[in-house]
Amino acid sequence: MLPKLHLLLRFRFLVSASNRHFTRSNSVFRITATYSTICPNQVESPNEEAIEHPRDSIPIFKQWGCCENDLLKIFSRQPSLRNAQATPLLSKLNLLSSLGLTGSDVVKMVNCRPRFFCSRINNCFDERIEFLVNLFGSREMLRKALVRNPSLLTYDFHNTMKPVIALYEEIGISGNDLIAMLISRPTLIPRTSFNEEKMEYIKKTGVSKGSKMYKYVVSLLGISRIETIREKVTNLEKFGCSEEEIWSLLGRSPLILTLSVDKVQRNMTFVLGTMKLSPRVVLEHPFLLFSNLEAVLKPRISLARKLKEMELDPQIKGSIMLTALRMTENRFLNVFIKCHPEDVANELLEFYKHAKGLKPLAESSKKILRKGFPF
Repeated sequence: MLPKLHLLLRFRFLVSASNRHFTRSNSVFRITATYSTICPNQVESPNEEAIEHPRDSIPIFKQWGCCENDLLKIFSRQPSLRNAQATPLLSKLNLLSSLGLTGSDVVKMVNCRPRFFCSRINNCFDERIEFLVNLFGSREMLRKALVRNPSLLTYDFHNTMKPVIALYEEIGISGNDLIAMLISRPTLIPRTSFNEEKMEYIKKTGVSKGSKMYKYVVSLLGISRIETIREKVTNLEKFGCSEEEIWSLLGRSPLILTLSVDKVQRNMTFVLGTMKLSPRVVLEHPFLLFSNLEAVLKPRISLARKLKEMELDPQIKGSIMLTALRMTENRFLNVFIKCHPEDVANELLEFYKHAKGLKPLAESSKKILRKGFPF
C-alpha cells in the first residue's frame, strides 16, 4: 500500500512542475509579443536604422533658412509653433515651398497671421492654387499676395472666396483693379457684403465704373458695416455739410471711410472752431481730416500766431496756410523757421517744439475705448 501511495505522490509532483514550467514559458511569450514594434505588413530588415524625428520645430525652420532672429520673431508671435508636430509642419512647409515661398516669407506670414499654421491649408489646395494663379496672372504675383495676406490659403474656397470674387467682377471690378484691392485690403474677402442700400450709396458718390476711384469706393463700402457708414455720414452732417456734399466728398476721397468718428470730430472741431474755416474748405481740402491734430495742425497754427505777434515774414495765413499744413516737416522748418537770423530761429524752434510736446488736458490718464475694426 505504501509503495503505491509513494508512486501517486511522485506522479502529482511531476505534473505540477510541468504545469508551472508551461505557465512561465507562456507568460514570457506573451510579454515578448506585447512589446513587439513590427506591424503585420512590415518587413524587418537587419540593417534598418531608427529614424529620429525633431523634438521641436527649430531644426525644421532652420532648414528653411530661418536665422535666430527669424525664429525669435516667429515664436514671439506664435509661441505654440516651438513645439509643433514635425510631420504636419513639414507637410505645410512643403506646400508653401511649391509656391516659391521662402523662409523670410514664412516669417512675414506668421507675423501677419500668427495662427496660420494651425489652419488646414491642404484643403482644396490644388484647385485653390489653380484659381488664384488664373486670378493674379502669375505665380510670382500670387506669392506676393500670399505674403501680404496668407489667409488666401485658409478662406472657405467654395462658400466664401469664389462667391466674393464673382460678386466684385459682377459689380465691375476685375483684373488688375481687383488684384490691387485684394493686396491692399486683406480683409476684402471675409468682410465683403452688399445690399440695396450699399449699392445706392455707390450711386450717390457719382463715381463711374471707368473712374480710377471706383474700385476704392466699392471695396471700402463693401467691407464697411451699414451702421458705421450711417454714423460717419451723420457725423459730418453735424458740422454743416449736406448729404449730397458728403457723398461727393467720399467719391473724391473714399479713404475718409477708414477714419474713426472720433478723429473726424476732433479735426473738424479744430478747423471750424480754432482756425475759423468754413466746412466748404474741408470739402475742398480733405487732407485736413487726415492730418495729425497734435503733431501738425495745432503746433503749426500756434507758430502762425507767433509769427504774427513778432511781425515776421513769411506769415502763415490765407492760401499759404493750407500749403504750410501740407508741407513735410523739414520743408516747413526751412521755410518758416530756419530762414530767420540764428537767435530768432532758435526762439521760434524752441516755441514750435514746445507746442508739439503739449498734450490735451488729462491726455496721459484718458482711457481710450478700443472699438476694433474702424469700418
